[in-house]
Amino acid sequence: DGDFHPAPTDTMPAALAALQLEIDFARLATAGMAMDALAMAVPTAQRIPGWQPSLRWILVHMIEEYARHCGHADLLRQAADGATGD
Repeated sequence: DGDFHPAPTDTMPAALAALQLEIDFARLATAGMAMDALAMAVPTAQRIPGWQPSLRWILVHMIEEYARHCGHADLLRQAADGATGD
């Protein structure tokens, strides 16, 4: 989970390739894991000491975050051109 600081020379194909690499890494890292498998306990996670999210919780959280950012991009596009996604 890195920061997003695009440079003027960055391209959409490069960004999409980087996204695909992250997707491939996540699939490899979770291959064969049960959805109820627990992550390592992280003392500061969610401000609940020792909280251990399941793989299911992590994946659903990632889907929620991705959808939220897609919504932000849609709002920016609508502000730029006035078109809605109907």
